[in-house]
Amino acid sequence: MSKSNKITRLSVWNIVFALILLIFGIAMTIGGGWLVAVGGNWYYLLAGIGSILSAILILRRRSAGAYLFALVFIGTLIWTIQESGLDYWGWVPRFDIMLLLGIIFAFQLPGLRPGTSRVFSRLLAGVLVLAFVAAAALPFAPLNVTPASNVPEAGSASFATDTGSGKASNPDSGDWYTYGGSLASQRFAGAKQITPDNVKNLKLAWQFRTGDLPKARWGAENTPIKIGDTLYTCTPHNQVFALDAATGKEKWHFDPKVSDKSIPYTAACRGLTWFDGQTNSHVTTGQNAASVANVAAAASGNSPNAQACSQRIILGTLDARVIELDAKTGDVCRDFGDQGTVNLAADMGEVYDGYVAINSAPVVIRDTLVVAHQTIDGQRAFGPPGVIKAYDVRTGKLKWAWDAAAPDTSTPKTGPNAYKRGSPDVWTSFTGDDKLGLVYLPLGNSSGDYWSSSRTDAENKYAVSLTAINVDTGLPSWSFQTAHKDVWDYDQGSQPTLIDYPAKNGEKVPAIIVPTKQGEIYVLDRRTGKSLFGVEERPVPGGGVEPDSRSPTQPYSLFHHLSRPDLTPQDMWGLTPFDQMACRIQFQKAVYKGQYTPPEADRHTIEYPGYNGGSDWGSVAVDPQRGIIIANYNDMPNYNILVPRAKADALGWKPRDQIPYNPHDAGHAEGAGDPQIGVPYAVNVNAGWRLPFTKMLCKEPPYGGIRAIDLRDGRTIWDRPLGTARRNGPFGLPTGLPINIGTPNNGGSVVTAGGLVFIAAATDDLIRAIDIKTGKTVWSTPLPAGGQANPMVYTQNGREYLVIVAGGHHFMETPAGDYVLAYALPEGS
Repeated sequence: MSKSNKITRLSVWNIVFALILLIFGIAMTIGGGWLVAVGGNWYYLLAGIGSILSAILILRRRSAGAYLFALVFIGTLIWTIQESGLDYWGWVPRFDIMLLLGIIFAFQLPGLRPGTSRVFSRLLAGVLVLAFVAAAALPFAPLNVTPASNVPEAGSASFATDTGSGKASNPDSGDWYTYGGSLASQRFAGAKQITPDNVKNLKLAWQFRTGDLPKARWGAENTPIKIGDTLYTCTPHNQVFALDAATGKEKWHFDPKVSDKSIPYTAACRGLTWFDGQTNSHVTTGQNAASVANVAAAASGNSPNAQACSQRIILGTLDARVIELDAKTGDVCRDFGDQGTVNLAADMGEVYDGYVAINSAPVVIRDTLVVAHQTIDGQRAFGPPGVIKAYDVRTGKLKWAWDAAAPDTSTPKTGPNAYKRGSPDVWTSFTGDDKLGLVYLPLGNSSGDYWSSSRTDAENKYAVSLTAINVDTGLPSWSFQTAHKDVWDYDQGSQPTLIDYPAKNGEKVPAIIVPTKQGEIYVLDRRTGKSLFGVEERPVPGGGVEPDSRSPTQPYSLFHHLSRPDLTPQDMWGLTPFDQMACRIQFQKAVYKGQYTPPEADRHTIEYPGYNGGSDWGSVAVDPQRGIIIANYNDMPNYNILVPRAKADALGWKPRDQIPYNPHDAGHAEGAGDPQIGVPYAVNVNAGWRLPFTKMLCKEPPYGGIRAIDLRDGRTIWDRPLGTARRNGPFGLPTGLPINIGTPNNGGSVVTAGGLVFIAAATDDLIRAIDIKTGKTVWSTPLPAGGQANPMVYTQNGREYLVIVAGGHHFMETPAGDYVLAYALPEGS
C-alpha cells in the first residue's frame, strides 16, 4: 500500500470526528433505509452508507476515508441545490449538519490526508466557517417576501358600504360599535393621528386587568366595543367590564357566574353587542309597529324604560344564556326575557355542559336579535342542534328559529325533539345588512365533522356555506357553499365583510367578502349570493371510507386564494436531516392526493390547508379608501386518521359528558382523539402536523403570513411572513430570536386611515404596526400574554387609541393573561 494512502497516526480529534461521522451515518442509514422502503428519496440512505464507510476507513487509517467524506459532502451540496434551489429554509435540514461536519473535517484534513498543507486546510475551513456565518445571518433578512408593488393611494376608490342609516351602520366618529367596527365588519378606523412616521412613539396609555384567568382552555379572543366615552369588554367567564375609554378606569362590572364546566373547546367571549332603540337602526315600514311605538315612548319619556335600559349591552354566555344589561349601570334589564335572561338552549333536547356555548357576539338587525352558538366538535355526532334563534331585541320574545336541517320553516318548535340533533351551527362571528334586512350566517358542519353519510340532503346543502336569512321571515334568501359534503372540518370560520363594489357602469354593487379555511376569498353580490368574479368547480380526489359520498368537484374562487401549491416530499422539514427524514417517512406512508384528500382509517391522510386556515375567526380587514384587503393566514397541514369505533372504545375515547369533570384538564387540540360518538369512526388529528419529540412542524416555514390584496382585481400587492421565532423553538423552548419565520396565528387585524395595519395574532406575543404601503413592520412591542384577538382602534378626547386584549390561547400554546391594553402617542405630541 502506498504511504500516501496511509494515515500514519490518528489524533484524538481525528478519532472523535470519525466516531461522530459513524453515528451520523448509522442514523442516516437506518432512517434512509426506512424511507426507501416506503418509496422515498434515496439520498439519506446513500449519504448514511457513505458516512459509515468514510468513518471506518478513517479509523483504519486509510486516507480514502477523507476522499469519501468529500464525495458525500459534495453530493449533499448538489442534492440540496437540486431539491431546494435558493430556498433558504430548504437548505437548513439538508445541509446544516453536513456543513458543521465539513468545518471539522477541514481542520482535520492534514491528519486525514497526508500531504495536505495546513494553509489549504485553514483556508478551506475559513471558507466553510464564513458560509456557516452567512447561513446563520440569512434568516434575519427578509425571506419569503413579495415586495409591495402598485399600492393604491388613499382616496383612489371608495369601497365604503351602505348597510343603513342607523348607528350600527354608521357609528359616531371615533367609536367601535360592533365586533368588526360596524355592521360592515371592515375592521377599519378613520383615525389618522398615528402614522407610519410617528408610530415609533406609541406607548402604553393604560392597562386594565380583569382578574379572570381560566385554569384551562384559556383564550378570550375578545375585541371590545367602544361607544361614547366607554369601552366594553368581556372575559373568558363572560364577565362584562365597562371602562373609561380615556383612562381604563372601571365604571361597572357584571358577573353572570359561568361555571368552568360550561367552557367548550375554548373559553372565548369574542364580543358584545350594543343596542340603542333610538339610533341603532333606521326605521322601516317592515318593522314591528309596537317596536316603533316603544321607541317613540322612550323618546318622550313616557315609557318606564325611558331611563333604565334605553341603551343596552347584550351578552351571550358559554352556558347558553342571552342577557341584556343597562349600558350605563350594568344592571340587568328586567323587561327582557325572564327577568333579563333568555335561555338559548330551550327546546334543544338534552344539552350537556359545554356543548351549547355562545362564544361570538349576537347581531341586531332592525329590531331583531339574532343569536347563534357553538356545538362542541368531535364529541357526539348527534349532539345538540345548531338551530339559530331570533328574538325581539327589547322583550326577548322568540320571533323565529331556523335550523339548516329543516331550512324551509322558521316557525319556533317546542319539545325535546324540536330540532335535528347535530345539525350545522354558526360558531363564528357573523353580521348583517340593516337596509336589506338580511343576516349573513357562516355555517359550520354537522357535528360529526369527519363522517358525512348520516347527513340529510338539507344538511349537505347548507353546511359549510354562507347563508343569507331574511330577518323578518327567518327563511333563506340565498346560500353559497364553500365546500361540498365536507369531511375536513372546513366549516365557515371567518366573519364576512361588507363592501360596495364599484361596477363598470358606475353603480355600486352591495357585496360581501367571504374568506375560507381553504384559503379561498370570494366576493359575492350580497343581495343574491352570485359571485362578482366567478367560481370554478374543479375535480378533486375521491376515495376514503365513504367513496360514494364524496363530491367529485369543489369550488375555487377566481378572485383570490391564500393557499399554496400542493405539498411534495421536498416540502418536509426539520432542523436537522433526522427530523426532516422522519417527516418524509410520514409523508410517504400517508395518503395524499392533493387538496381535499378524503380521510381514511388504515393510513393517515394529509389535509392541506389544515382546519386552522387559510383564514379563520380573525377574518380580514378592509381599507375602503384604498380598496385593499388585509388578510392574515395560516399555512399548515394536518395529519389525520380515522379510528374504527371498536378501537376507539378500546382506547377509552369517550365524549366529555361521560368523563368526570377535571378542573385542571388543559384539553387538547381539536380533533386529537375525538370520539365522534354516533358514527362508525372516531378521529385523531395532528393539528399542524408536528413531531411528538421535537414539537416542530413537518412542513417547511413559513407557517403563517399576512397579505395585502387589491379589491379591484384580486392582485397580491404585498405578502410576507407573520410572526417571529422569539417565543418559538424546538422542544417548545423559546429561541428569543427575532427571525421572521412566519408562525401560526389566530386573530385578525385592524386598518386605519393613517396608513397602518395593527395586528398581534402570531405566537411571538408581539403586537405590531405594518405600513400598508410597504408591508414592513414599523413598530412592535411585547405583550404580557398571547395576543390571539382582533385589536381595535378608537378616538377619545382627540386622542387615538389602539386596544388589544391579551388573553393568550391554549391551542396556540401562548401564555394566559387577563390584560386589556391601550396604546397611544404621548399626550401633547
